[in-house]
Amino acid sequence: MPIRLKKFIGAIVLIVLVVVYAIFATAFATVYLGEANGFVHLAYFLVTGMFWIVPAMVVIRWMEGYAPKARERR
Repeated sequence: MPIRLKKFIGAIVLIVLVVVYAIFATAFATVYLGEANGFVHLAYFLVTGMFWIVPAMVVIRWMEGYAPKARERR
């Protein structure tokens, strides 16, 4: 697959990932943390704000074409 096509697809996937993730994280907070303390909200949004980076890293690695290194036998 050409690198330009991979980057285009990856960019679309990243945009969709961020939008969908933000909607679900906010909906979850609204439903389950509505009556919670302000510090609970702060902690929740700090954690969920950092957690989206994990799937984004996978997409970015795919876009760049990195392959996992094979184990070397000794």
